[in-house]
Amino acid sequence: MTDPAGPQPERRQGERRREERERIRLFEQRIAAEQDERRRIALDLHDGAVQSLSGIALMLDAVGHAIEEGRYDAAQEVLAKALERHRQTIQSLRDLSFNLEPVALRDQGFEPAVRDLAERLGLDREVRIDVDVVAGEALAERAQVTFYQVIREALSQAAGRRPSRISVSVVDAEDGGAQLTVADDGHLERRRERVEAIEERIRPLSGRVTVDRSEDGTTVAVVLPGYAIRG
Repeated sequence: MTDPAGPQPERRQGERRREERERIRLFEQRIAAEQDERRRIALDLHDGAVQSLSGIALMLDAVGHAIEEGRYDAAQEVLAKALERHRQTIQSLRDLSFNLEPVALRDQGFEPAVRDLAERLGLDREVRIDVDVVAGEALAERAQVTFYQVIREALSQAAGRRPSRISVSVVDAEDGGAQLTVADDGHLERRRERVEAIEERIRPLSGRVTVDRSEDGTTVAVVLPGYAIRG
């Protein structure tokens, strides 16, 4: 007769090995995602701010030459363009810094920061945005930052579809995690790169995203696992 207690140690060892392999897989996935993020930031800096600053330097050189030659009107015109590009570059660097660490989230808390973001976008794009994200206040900081960045990206995408209404919600997920949903009634859009932008945001926390598109609008749902939302 087989001892029912016999296989238990082997079963537990097998479970521990599977858990350890899963932890290693998630760790490697997170490292790869962080490397991808660093490469993306480096490309953003090189193709954005660095190129813009190089252009500004050339424009200022042109201003100097124009002044030396007595072409003051031309110098003033180029200088005005250089100042405008300088302001744009500052804004791009602020946006990059904002993506790395949302200041509003740190200073206001999750729900007020999301409501402020929705209010500003709603006024700018003339669209109604309903917000129900109280559940997000209980999330760990890394999960709040991830959801906030996804909301910012998803709202920007949704506004581009010219909807009359957008909704944002955060609720508990069945597996102990948390689900963010952003839905709009805008025009149908099928561009894959839109989804990839959100997937990049959630990859470090092993999240998953689903997109439901129809003639009635678009619904983006992002789920973070339980271990990723706890402090």
